[in-house]
Amino acid sequence: MRIAILAAAALIPLAACSTVKEAVVGPTLAPVGYPSALVQQEQIYLASNQGQAASANSLWRSGARAFFIDQRASKVGDILTVQIDINDSAQTSNASNSSRAAGMKAAAPSLYGLTGSLGRLLPPGTDLAGGIETNSKSSNAGSGAVTRSEKISLTIAAVVSAVLPNGNLVIQGTQEVRTNSELRQLTVAGIVRPEDISSANTVKHTQIAEARISYGGRGDISRVQKTPAVQSLVERFTPF
Repeated sequence: MRIAILAAAALIPLAACSTVKEAVVGPTLAPVGYPSALVQQEQIYLASNQGQAASANSLWRSGARAFFIDQRASKVGDILTVQIDINDSAQTSNASNSSRAAGMKAAAPSLYGLTGSLGRLLPPGTDLAGGIETNSKSSNAGSGAVTRSEKISLTIAAVVSAVLPNGNLVIQGTQEVRTNSELRQLTVAGIVRPEDISSANTVKHTQIAEARISYGGRGDISRVQKTPAVQSLVERFTPF
């Protein structure tokens, strides 16, 4: 436990230096990496059909999208284009209203003939006929509405990082563009079927299972728009 704490403490100055450097010179691009290294599983290579013989009296092979070879991505390391065209909107509203009223009244004008005796024990002017009377009333009203709208139209190249036993492809892709001191980053990952890849070697984001699409950035403008860390913590954990 102590070693872990010391290691974390040693990394704090490095993180601070990185933050200071980014504030001075702007965000830096991440190094180009091979996505298959991110997948912690055994890579399965399917048999290639490149050696498949052509049909009699024809140069065209059954199942191919082009002469001699299928140009669609099918093996680890192949590249395909992902078309992201998100145009979603959602609107929900709800309202609730509830109320409750309760009352209770109890009196003891006569209690086993002991009214006179009780009157002598109680303070002067006590009226036993009044008894006990309570009233309560509560009401609650609430309303809420949510309106969301997202529209993104982007294209990104992804790399096949794994081939699953059933032939589906695991893809991952990252794209970074830096403009002055602002860095825009687009990331996509998921699983696609070879049948959904078009003859132009493209696939739509709606055809990606377990799709993970991230579009954001960092830099001077993003830092100004972001809520300060201390304020964010206070707003998250304050009980008021």
